[in-house]
Amino acid sequence: MIPISSAISGGLIWSKIPHKNGFELKREGEVIASLQQKSCWSMEFQAESERERWKFRRTGFWRPATEIVDADSDMRIAILKPNWGGGGALEFFDGQIFRVTSKGFLRPVWSVLTDGGQPVLKIRSREKTVELSNQSHLPEGRLILLATFVWYMVRQAAQDAASAAVVVVAIS
Repeated sequence: MIPISSAISGGLIWSKIPHKNGFELKREGEVIASLQQKSCWSMEFQAESERERWKFRRTGFWRPATEIVDADSDMRIAILKPNWGGGGALEFFDGQIFRVTSKGFLRPVWSVLTDGGQPVLKIRSREKTVELSNQSHLPEGRLILLATFVWYMVRQAAQDAASAAVVVVAIS
């Protein structure tokens, strides 16, 4: 796997893993990170980069959230507290906070901003591209985690929309 920071100028693309329920983040054909659903029945996703592995899973019922867990130690490292418009506040247990937003018809552009409003990255879901900001001076592992987690959110939003469509068709 190659470093994500080498892609500030662009060239990061999410692609489907053939014959599997997952995706790979690539730059010039080299894999930077991957995201896979644990099984077709599971709501847990596994993500990994060259040095780290994480699990993403939804928690709660009345007040749902999504947690990021270190796959090796099973310790929670961050939690996303969603808002009604899509996205939310991603709070890491080291104190770092990011805002995740989505804009456009059917949420085609997802952005990550620091708590102070500085852009970190942008994902264009239709094109499956990731754009990194050159203003962000985050560690490599945090950038990869953010890019992977937001792609997870993109996929979850698509699954939620498909589920809602099935329910509407079933009751009408």
